[in-house]
Amino acid sequence: MEQQRFTLINTATGERAADAVIDPAVMGLSPSETDWKIRLYRMRGGPSDGIDAVEIDNGHLQLVVLPTRGMGIWKGRCGRIPLEWNSPVEFPVHPSLVDHARRGGIGWLDGFNELICRCGLAWNGAPGTDTVHDADGNVISDQFLSVHGRIANLIAHEVHAETDPQGLLRLIGIIDETSMFGERLQLTSVLSTATGSSEFTINDTVKNLGGRPAEVELLYHCNFGPPLLGEGSTFHTAAARVAPHNARAAEDMKSWETFLGPTVGYAEQVYFISPVSDQSGQGHVVLCSADRHAAVAVDFETSTLPWFTLWKCTQEEAFGYVCGLEPGSSLPNNRSFERQQGRVILLEPGQSINFSLRFRIAESEAPVNRLINEVDRLQRDSLRRTETNPVPDLSPV
Repeated sequence: MEQQRFTLINTATGERAADAVIDPAVMGLSPSETDWKIRLYRMRGGPSDGIDAVEIDNGHLQLVVLPTRGMGIWKGRCGRIPLEWNSPVEFPVHPSLVDHARRGGIGWLDGFNELICRCGLAWNGAPGTDTVHDADGNVISDQFLSVHGRIANLIAHEVHAETDPQGLLRLIGIIDETSMFGERLQLTSVLSTATGSSEFTINDTVKNLGGRPAEVELLYHCNFGPPLLGEGSTFHTAAARVAPHNARAAEDMKSWETFLGPTVGYAEQVYFISPVSDQSGQGHVVLCSADRHAAVAVDFETSTLPWFTLWKCTQEEAFGYVCGLEPGSSLPNNRSFERQQGRVILLEPGQSINFSLRFRIAESEAPVNRLINEVDRLQRDSLRRTETNPVPDLSPV
């Protein structure tokens, strides 16, 4: 199989490969040689009307990517394990129906139901006013920032699929986050998976296309429900420091690494983590089912994703029973606070920055234990500082 590239969407040329299917037959291969496909389709009806979706099936792992929603991954399956959560927002929502300013700046939640969605590019985190000062302390601007930024509700203007002789499948999307008198950022996202694999990677490049320096924040909101999440599920990581986001999170510092089942009246808890890197510069986290028969590991480059946020939201299932594993370039506080702490990236004109993550799914006890042992070994070689209360350099509360 020679490397080939297929254009699925190109706004500049007007191309759209309507209901395209790329599979062994299209490549001139015998179905017995491999079993995979990449399929573009358009959703019809309801809040999803007009959303383009790309299904990537490597023969074992299936993912549904939404170019219309920031190249987020709606849901997936790996063998017997569903990769998803049951949001009250049942179907993908077209960005035209999401009012970011609604509910005091948390209208982003009206479209929130993905397995993986990006928060950024110019900002992420809590809504609120971002005040920018000059070197003399004078206010340059005040602007209200809605929760988690714009990228999850922006539409890719180019989408390409690639295959190569090694059986690697790639989906490439390009999205511009731009505004008159504002930022001019471009995201190029590459999702890769090998045929028959239980792994996939995301490699993102953010470039400043503007003529002046631009601020960048990026957080990957990776959301999992049952069967990975359930009563007795556990979280594993090697951390240099762990701190509760607020007083509510501080209530359970003795059990922050374990999960409740769906709990009536549960209020979300958030923990901020400074991950330990392995020799290759990777941070690692694992979410494991209570019976240790299923787990997901998220590995991320700490050079550009040096922070991690754990979001525990084990409320009633009808309201969205979910755990968020969130590698980030910063923490999900308002950008004004993150800037004060030196965690906001500044890209010069023409400059780019790369972000890389790998997701590994384990489907039985032995590979689950291997993932956990990797993290445990890394932690044994490192000291962990656990804060019992919020700390001022991590939380503005």
